[in-house]
Amino acid sequence: MGRRTALGATALIVGANLPDIDAISYFAGPAADLEWRRGWSHGVLALAVLPFALTGALLLLNRWVRRPARWATSATVEPRELLLLAFIAILSHPILDSLNTYGVRWLMPFSGRWFYGDTLFIVDPWVWLVLALGVYVSRRRERFQRASSARPARIALAAVTLYVGAMAISSLAAGRIVADEVSSMSGKSVQATMAAPVLLQPFMREFVTQQESEYRVGTFRWLERPQVNRAEVLAFPRGLPAHPAVLPATRSLLGRRFLGWARFPTFEIEQVGPTQYLVHVIDLRYARGPGDRFGAVSIPITVPTASVP
Repeated sequence: MGRRTALGATALIVGANLPDIDAISYFAGPAADLEWRRGWSHGVLALAVLPFALTGALLLLNRWVRRPARWATSATVEPRELLLLAFIAILSHPILDSLNTYGVRWLMPFSGRWFYGDTLFIVDPWVWLVLALGVYVSRRRERFQRASSARPARIALAAVTLYVGAMAISSLAAGRIVADEVSSMSGKSVQATMAAPVLLQPFMREFVTQQESEYRVGTFRWLERPQVNRAEVLAFPRGLPAHPAVLPATRSLLGRRFLGWARFPTFEIEQVGPTQYLVHVIDLRYARGPGDRFGAVSIPITVPTASVP
């Protein structure tokens, strides 16, 4: 695809990474990345605007830098091809982001709703390995001028596509089995289920189920019987605890940012002084308790003496 026009490979590489310009939010205070990441720059408005911005920037690069340079090749820039490649590359980014449990806010800035694929671990080594092997073999064939040098790369891409499809089906099927199992063991209906992929283990899923007043978390294993070990399933409370420190914590900047991102939030309250508390907010996607490096925050709150239970 990069050979369709001069600067084609540049359009593909830059475009595939361009939606992550929201990474600058890491410098905007605590949990600002959770508020801004995978939002505006991944939403429909940005996806409509960014390809034109990238194409315009590359045309200026061609005019002011590439053409006057001695190292420039004789290949010409085709604006329509550049725009096509920019659209494909930029759109590929939120599509791939949607495959994991972190999610993407596709409708930004019109809606902050998160969409989750629950298909692949955020960095899936099997995908990297197969694609890298396909590129390596194709490069070797090209170097020795063998016929159909691109075939190994295409086979690798097809294999990864099948793998992603199989993992998506696995997530859906595991989620249904988990929902039935948890409903059976608790006697309560399951409102939502996440069957998340596990690093390096495609036949295992970490699950979270949402019920009326609680979450249940555990592990699903395709190759074992029973697939859900009931003794390993843990329950966590759902909803806001009736404690005077909780509401101020949810209204704090850190609390609002974290809860706007959290998918399965649960709370723990720790008293650290006569009227001082730490409100631990935990997203069960990634954490099971306070202190986990990712997926939990601790918000210090001072409660007036009259409000302390």
